[in-house]
Amino acid sequence: MTIFTSPRPLVWGELDVPMLGLAKDWHGAPLEPAAAFSLAMDASRLWFIAHHRRPANLHPAARPGRFQAGLWEHDVAELFIADPLSGRYFEFNLAPNGAWWSCEFTAARVREESTDIVMPDVETFSELAPDGGWVAAMAISLDLLRVRLDFGARSRVNVAMILGSPDQKFITAVALGGEVPDFHQPQQFSKIVLAPFPG
Repeated sequence: MTIFTSPRPLVWGELDVPMLGLAKDWHGAPLEPAAAFSLAMDASRLWFIAHHRRPANLHPAARPGRFQAGLWEHDVAELFIADPLSGRYFEFNLAPNGAWWSCEFTAARVREESTDIVMPDVETFSELAPDGGWVAAMAISLDLLRVRLDFGARSRVNVAMILGSPDQKFITAVALGGEVPDFHQPQQFSKIVLAPFPG
């Protein structure tokens, strides 16, 4: 999966990143309109950007920029980052309004901590269009990812979304396999490909 690298610090409001489309749900049904995402990196942060042109059904407790568990019960974009050597991985949830959640796992669905711990150095941003379309972004400290996951060229990633709540559609950038949607398959995540930031 491509991560676009920028020599300059990336700034919300000035992001001009290529968006990669997600056109089908878990079962291969067309997603209309398609959703989109991008991963970008500057010297200090990994950016996860998600977009959809349909109104979102938000978690009732979701507040912009605030940590909130249970976002996956409503519309959400999800980023997974895994260390293939240790088997550890992080799940980051980003709501369309900028609410967020994260969790560290030691193996598939095995949490590092039984209670939610707010990961430091995470910022989120969002913009809702008058027609209900949305774009949201999360900036995550690279230092923290390097310490917790030895983040680097060997890391594996996946991006997923849950849209159309309460009639949820499950979308994944990497074909994970299985009849029942299950995003927690770190062994199937994609290798990272670093690409220069366009322009």
